[in-house]
Amino acid sequence: MAERGPGAGPIKVLIVDDSAVMRQALTSRLHASAGIEVIAAVPDPIFAMRRMNQSWPDVVLLDLEMPRMDGLTFLKKIMAIRPTPVVICSALTERGARTAMTALAAGAVAVIAKPATGLRGFVEDSSDDIVTAVRAAAAGRVRRPDTATRPAVPPPVPHRPGTPPGAAGPVVAIGASTGGTQALETVLTALPRVDFGIVVVQHMPAVFTNAFAARLDPMCQVTVKEAADGDPVRAGHVLVAPGGRHMELRNSDGRYRVRISDGPPVNRHRPSVDVLFRSVAEAAGPGALGIIMTGMGDDGARGLLEMRRRGALSIAQDEATCAVYGMPGSAVALGAVDREVPLPSIAEVIRQHG
Repeated sequence: MAERGPGAGPIKVLIVDDSAVMRQALTSRLHASAGIEVIAAVPDPIFAMRRMNQSWPDVVLLDLEMPRMDGLTFLKKIMAIRPTPVVICSALTERGARTAMTALAAGAVAVIAKPATGLRGFVEDSSDDIVTAVRAAAAGRVRRPDTATRPAVPPPVPHRPGTPPGAAGPVVAIGASTGGTQALETVLTALPRVDFGIVVVQHMPAVFTNAFAARLDPMCQVTVKEAADGDPVRAGHVLVAPGGRHMELRNSDGRYRVRISDGPPVNRHRPSVDVLFRSVAEAAGPGALGIIMTGMGDDGARGLLEMRRRGALSIAQDEATCAVYGMPGSAVALGAVDREVPLPSIAEVIRQHG
């Protein structure tokens, strides 16, 4: 599915949720947002398909647990018929998180975590995040999961001076948002067991990052886990920032560890890519590789510029392979990027690091 161009009209949204309260609250909030039109709010996928036969939406807001047909089965049908941006509304539970990760792997572009009770208040409190998710989904590209491009030989990247004597070894820092779960899966599953550590911020709610890491770990040669405060950054290990908390890199006597904190959101995000990248610039300097990937907004652009100024190599996922080019595009516009690299080549750039 191609990106929506300027002047394309309002974003047409279909809400599919068996909770009448959720349907009403989402409809009210989205109708109040300029440039968004809710074309229907229905209780299950059977009603949704009938409505979609009349008018196909630009974005689907989809619950996962529904009668007659579950949301995951419906998502797979949509992706087989006509790939469309789908934002998952999933219960804030371990089971809901695991199912949401499967949905993201099946082609959904984002996930919103909803509580079991207090749905109307949740929509009111999270209205900005919901509207942002819908706009990001509408702005992005959607591809069938089985159409990933093959790995390519990466373009040449500039060389940086080696790590200064006495400093900790090399480290890789990655930041992503909308479309990032699929992109990170592409990169991390293609990596061999490297001789350095990797730290990742993926914008995602609490609970979901643990499910994301747990899903990736058995698929990868590197070890993937959700980070805990004080975790060492080890060779061949990937630490994913926990949802709802910031992650920073610290250099203590030549050894890297991560610090997990509950500071205020940065660029409306917690975890924030900027927070991670700035800490990597300070802790690792020229020993670091910074990679900014698909996502809406500009989180990470300024932090990546700081890394580059400290001598780190900085890479952005190229526009052609991004679901949403916002974050990489902002970094490029800021002069923070040494080279843009297509998604299938990023694993090879990482492999060559250090």
